[in-house]
Amino acid sequence: MKKYVFADLFSGCGGLSLGLALAGFRGRFAIERDAMAFRTFAANLLDRPGASTHFDWPDWLEKKDWDIEEVLELHRQDLVELRGTIDVLAGGPPCQGFSFAGRRNEDDPRNLLFKRYVEMVEAIQPRALVIENVPGMRVAHARRNVVDLQPLDPAGRKVSFYDKLVESLAAAGYHVDAMLVNSSEFGVPQKRSRLIAIGVRKDLCKWLDGGILRAFKLLEEERVEQLEFLGLGPVVTASDAISDLETASRPLVDCIDPESPKRFMEGSYGGPKTAYQELMHHGHEGSMDSMRLARHTDEVRGRFSKILSECRKGVRMDDASRKTYGLKKHRIYPMSGSEPAPTVTTLPDDILHYVEPRILTVREYARLQSFPDWFAFKGKYTTGGKRRTKECPRYTQVGNAVPPLLARAIGNSLARLLDEVSAAQGDASKQLAGPALATG
Repeated sequence: MKKYVFADLFSGCGGLSLGLALAGFRGRFAIERDAMAFRTFAANLLDRPGASTHFDWPDWLEKKDWDIEEVLELHRQDLVELRGTIDVLAGGPPCQGFSFAGRRNEDDPRNLLFKRYVEMVEAIQPRALVIENVPGMRVAHARRNVVDLQPLDPAGRKVSFYDKLVESLAAAGYHVDAMLVNSSEFGVPQKRSRLIAIGVRKDLCKWLDGGILRAFKLLEEERVEQLEFLGLGPVVTASDAISDLETASRPLVDCIDPESPKRFMEGSYGGPKTAYQELMHHGHEGSMDSMRLARHTDEVRGRFSKILSECRKGVRMDDASRKTYGLKKHRIYPMSGSEPAPTVTTLPDDILHYVEPRILTVREYARLQSFPDWFAFKGKYTTGGKRRTKECPRYTQVGNAVPPLLARAIGNSLARLLDEVSAAQGDASKQLAGPALATG
């Protein structure tokens, strides 16, 4: 199989890039504007021993956190010169940045992300695109008492951000379609539904049997093959994923993470117990990163214990239950150990451990997202207040990431798709050349 090349926009801490690398792709560059998220990306995919196999970083782009607008402004010609060398442009603009669910303002700086993403596609002209986003990306949201909520198409109908993106990419020369996928069907121990949009350049799409929809048939085939190849069953439960990280029967040790304040503890590690844990722990040596436990008060632990013993697990607590336990948060899941975890978010107190009265560690979040144990996270653990919209600490990095095992399946299906395009083009060339050789 040919070694295909990708670039990653809005890369975050690197879940999508890692998955593509696991599928045999080689990276060219990645763009991420948050300093903490890029530190994590660089530590694992650029600077880690052996990571030189992941990226051939261009000399003209400094290895640092970049804003996409800044890259376009300073390096547009360098990007244009990459044409013909980038097979897949991965990552799409975060939908929160240009939600149409409010009063639209053409000068809103968040709208620039959408425009700059399309500019990047036009500059590089990759063979294919892959975008992962929340299901709501395809919904034209509405909000009460607000006028002019959505852009309108020529027929006067409201359109979603996804519709607008497809329209813009079509004008840039791409056929795009999308499919809602559940990460738990790809070996990820988490019920995480996401919209996967795939685009193929129009001049290449005509060589595919079934056009752009061929991409999703290949993704389903790859899903089945991935589970078999990795030795995973059809469902990986939360207990399958993190039972080896339970702390009740293990001694606690001081957390010596230099980026953590003093007086935090973490659990010692005794080794993997399940096939999934073996897979995640493969290749890791020494102590694990981001194992720090939250410092709950006795009152909080007592409340969590009651919730775990009295409330239904695996579903979000309803209003009545939250009121009973004096909880103000709207999203609290007492996790079930016998099924995949609920969707991991950027807030650490959204999910309670299935048997221990505590929230999850960053490492447990990472396991539920299918990050391997050698993948180390950098920066603060949490943030709050106004900084929450400006900083990307460890819990946020993990919660925002594309699960690497899902990304691996997407990468393998795209490689097969590009192989089929090349094979069809080659067959057509032979047919054209045949008569000419015969008459020569």
